[in-house]
Amino acid sequence: MEKTETLIVPEDENKPPKRPKRPKRLDVYLSEKLPDISRSKVQSMLKSGLILVDNSPAKASQRVKAGQTITITIQKPAEPTLKAEPIALDIIYEDGDIIVINKSQGIAVHPGAGRKTGTLVNALLYHTRCLSDIGGPIRPGIVHRLDKDTSGVMVAAKNNRSHINLSKQFKEHTTQRRYHALVWGRVENNEGTIKLPIGRDVSDRKKISARTRRARPAITHYRVLKRYGFFTLLEVRPETGRTHQIRVHLASLNHPVLSDPVYGKRTPPAALPAEIKEGLKKLKGQFLHAKTLGIKHPKTNEVMEFSSGYPQDMEGFIELLNEGLKNDRKN
Repeated sequence: MEKTETLIVPEDENKPPKRPKRPKRLDVYLSEKLPDISRSKVQSMLKSGLILVDNSPAKASQRVKAGQTITITIQKPAEPTLKAEPIALDIIYEDGDIIVINKSQGIAVHPGAGRKTGTLVNALLYHTRCLSDIGGPIRPGIVHRLDKDTSGVMVAAKNNRSHINLSKQFKEHTTQRRYHALVWGRVENNEGTIKLPIGRDVSDRKKISARTRRARPAITHYRVLKRYGFFTLLEVRPETGRTHQIRVHLASLNHPVLSDPVYGKRTPPAALPAEIKEGLKKLKGQFLHAKTLGIKHPKTNEVMEFSSGYPQDMEGFIELLNEGLKNDRKN
């Protein structure tokens, strides 16, 4: 099913009251006039011949002119082929535009190679069919993601207008993202910044590292929240959003995230107390939690901040470490 929309470029479109300016590109003009369609989607539609100017095929780079008739054929997106599954969601906030979730450890955000079920997307589809489709049929609603074994706050878009707005916030780094990471070793500096370009590792495509043919800038800020002898609890703020960025950057300091199966494998030191060693075994995944997310609401522009507590296994381990600190002070 499809529908057709017609726009006529007004006579004053390229005649500002003071000084004239160059006419807008067609893709820019349409992305402004059609807020539910992203600029990249407009470009794709132009390539597919779904947008005509004066009944002729058009290019993204051509300039609009007063009086032109633009015809847009909007195709109904394919229904998601993914299965909606009754997977429990920890919903922090929801309205008609966004849904904010405290993601559990061990759940992938969206389907990937060889995985079509058991993801956050499957759970979202069961909860609501009102999700943006800009990300494609296997990523409805997904604006950003967390690693499978990273828990914490995520936001999903319930319509395309919200998706475009939120994507812009993440791209321009205007969101406020703060993670908590428990890392190996004593971090000496109370705060610091890691600037290390990263990309796909040259010898292992499943890993990210500085040993790459295509390094992309990556910046991570951190500050110490608490020191526990063999461990340090950090608040981490990624300025950029590269895959595995926090985990790779902290490992580069020789302070990898605790229980990280890829970048943080460590044999517990012999001096580590037995109860702490046992506590380590109970951790279900890496100790990295998306603690806080601050955004501007895509419809109201209201500044909103959402936070979530640690998963049970992380909380239990922190309590164990705090108890150890108390005992050390007594002795």
